[in-house]
Amino acid sequence: MVSNAGVKIKVMPDSPERDLIIIESKVKRIIEDNQGTISSTTQEPVAFGLNSITITFSIIETFEQDPLMDKIRAIKNVSSAEIVDFRRIGF
Repeated sequence: MVSNAGVKIKVMPDSPERDLIIIESKVKRIIEDNQGTISSTTQEPVAFGLNSITITFSIIETFEQDPLMDKIRAIKNVSSAEIVDFRRIGF
């Protein structure tokens, strides 16, 4: 039996001037296209006017992490993206 995982990712734009709403919507679309369900999104200050986007979602625990993260990192104006938390949420 396959369970779901709760995943939290942090996405950094390449500049403080970037429109985080556009980046966030593209990340959400990629997650949903890979059968993920968005739980929450937040924007958090990092430094010098730069904010990160943190997105929490659930997805089948056997999903391929690298291809998903590569798609997110390929979004225009994204500097980096990383998984900051991964937890099994179903047994």
